[in-house]
Amino acid sequence: MNLSKDLMAASSTPLVLAIIAEGETYGYEIVKRVEELSGGALTWTDGMMYPLLHRLEHQGYLRSLWRVADTGRKRKYYAITPAGKQVIVEQRQQWELVNEALNKVWKEFNEKMQGSDDHGYQPA
Repeated sequence: MNLSKDLMAASSTPLVLAIIAEGETYGYEIVKRVEELSGGALTWTDGMMYPLLHRLEHQGYLRSLWRVADTGRKRKYYAITPAGKQVIVEQRQQWELVNEALNKVWKEFNEKMQGSDDHGYQPA
C-alpha cells in the first residue's frame, strides 16, 4: 500500500519521536525500525528522514551527538529531550482522538454498505 504524502507527513513526527524515546539512535536505525514496526509497509528514505531529524532538533525535541560506531564510522545519534517527551504525549492524545472519530465514521459507513442492496454507498 502506498501511504499518501499527507498521511506520511502527519505521522512522521510522532513516530520518530516515539522511536527515539526508546533509546538513542541514528537515522538509518530509525528507518529500519519504522519498516519493522509497519511490517515492511512503510519505507522511508534518507531524503525524508534527515530533514525531519534536523527540524525536530531545531525545535528542541531532540539533541544529537557524534559518536564513533563499532565499525569505526562516525554517526550522529539522536536522543529525546523533555520537550520531545511532552510532544509525544500531546501527539498521542491527538492521534487517539482522530482514530476514535475515524473508527466511528467507518463503522457507520460499513453498516450502511451492508444495508444497501447493491453494496454501493447510498447517501442519506
